[in-house]
Amino acid sequence: MQLNEVELDPFAIKAIMINEVVPVDPSQDFYGKPGADYSKSALSLFKNAGAKAESTYDLLREGVYLTNAVKTPKTDYAIEKSTIETSVPYLEAEIALFPNLQVIMLMGDVARKAFNMISKKETKKNAVPSISTYKLRRSEIRYNNVRIMPSYIMTGGNLLIEKSKVAMVTEDIAAMLSIVAR
Repeated sequence: MQLNEVELDPFAIKAIMINEVVPVDPSQDFYGKPGADYSKSALSLFKNAGAKAESTYDLLREGVYLTNAVKTPKTDYAIEKSTIETSVPYLEAEIALFPNLQVIMLMGDVARKAFNMISKKETKKNAVPSISTYKLRRSEIRYNNVRIMPSYIMTGGNLLIEKSKVAMVTEDIAAMLSIVAR
């Protein structure tokens, strides 16, 4: 299991962005070495959304925490349901650390599945409907008084290929930033 080892004030965190899966090399994760792949991807999207952050630690100071739904690296193209289920207790504990959450962004289908597993335990139903992300992006989905924002994956090679998804993720991040700035 790869868990974030980062110092932060849990009361200052207003938004969590849940990516799909940890990288094979832990030093490439959001709080890994300077210039890590995941960090570069996320910061590029935040800068496109108008944020002034130079590092993921700057994002933490602004109240935005980045994590991954699946805490073990991918071994195949697809992520098995059982792999997601193994990581869900860790993700659930992570989310529970932050009493002042206003927004949870679900960055991709794996993040959405993991979050729905958490919500299903408590409410016996999915917090996020199982329909296409583009149909849900501007929906007012709430779970325990927290705004849930489904979006697209924020790391990996798809960001180089799918420019329309980059634009949508950027819009979603800008919307999230406006909520936490209130």
